[in-house]
Amino acid sequence: MKKHIAVVMGGTSSEHAISLKSGQTVLSHIPKENFNVTAVVVSPQGYVAHYQGEELSINLSTFSFEYQGKTIAFDAVFNAVHGAPGENGELQAMLDNAKIPYTGCTAEVARLTYNKYDTLEFLAPHGIAMAKHQLLHKTEAWNLNELVEKIGLPCFVKANKAGSSYGVIKVYKASEMQKAIETALLEDDQVLVESFLSGTEVSIGVVEYQNEVVVLPPTEIVVNGDFFDYQAKYEGNSQEITPARLTATQLENLKKTAKKVFETLGVRGSSRSDFIFQGDTPYFLELNSIPGLTEESLLPQQARHAEIALGDLFTDMIYSCLKNNTFET
Repeated sequence: MKKHIAVVMGGTSSEHAISLKSGQTVLSHIPKENFNVTAVVVSPQGYVAHYQGEELSINLSTFSFEYQGKTIAFDAVFNAVHGAPGENGELQAMLDNAKIPYTGCTAEVARLTYNKYDTLEFLAPHGIAMAKHQLLHKTEAWNLNELVEKIGLPCFVKANKAGSSYGVIKVYKASEMQKAIETALLEDDQVLVESFLSGTEVSIGVVEYQNEVVVLPPTEIVVNGDFFDYQAKYEGNSQEITPARLTATQLENLKKTAKKVFETLGVRGSSRSDFIFQGDTPYFLELNSIPGLTEESLLPQQARHAEIALGDLFTDMIYSCLKNNTFET
């Protein structure tokens, strides 16, 4: 009997629409001859299964739903939710309680990697190069002069827990800092301030595929604007060059570092990490544990260059989580 897979998408953050596109890509590439697949859309109103032309509420305690008097359960979940609740550990914890296996990292790792500052602090003792950074809390006072002196200008002000470059502002003058912080606080109650690094920016995917950790060909980001913001990512205001134009030394250093970040953090399934080169050294910026999966997204681009078909990658991720199911007795 074919396994019943829920592709969960949407979410409750600003990344809802992007996640829907990723989910649709997953739905279109999962081979239906291998699996029965149902879309589950998450919104602030709840979790809804799209099944047999109907929209049916998910019972969150069992992660199942009722259809014509029968309980319909899932054998596994493909997590395609960017932002909350799929990337911050909430969905994973719910599925753990319901004893349903899922693709991607555990709740603990998701909570860590969704917090940019905590991720940097976790990696710092492991020799990963990174920019100077400072965390600000909404409920605490901060000294802008001391902040500028420590971090320098220009700098980046970003929401500590958000993706897709929401709530990211490049600050050139000390007089702009307060407004930038307030803008970032619209996305999260914590703000990360990082020093500006000038150099080649790259993004690189790492996947678990056929029982190996595979580092994909990196993508070089050449922005038409000032930095890789939402418009650059999703509205064509950038060039994405895959594979990136790097020297052999830079490429080797990047691949080693990306794999080290993946394994040190304990990520599972797939991730995409962003770096900026200073000379031959890749400086780590952040990691996405649920990277974009639309046809235009970076990880699918990189998988194609590695000659890994998306259908094969998604299938492998599903079989892997089923194989490693720790809930079975």
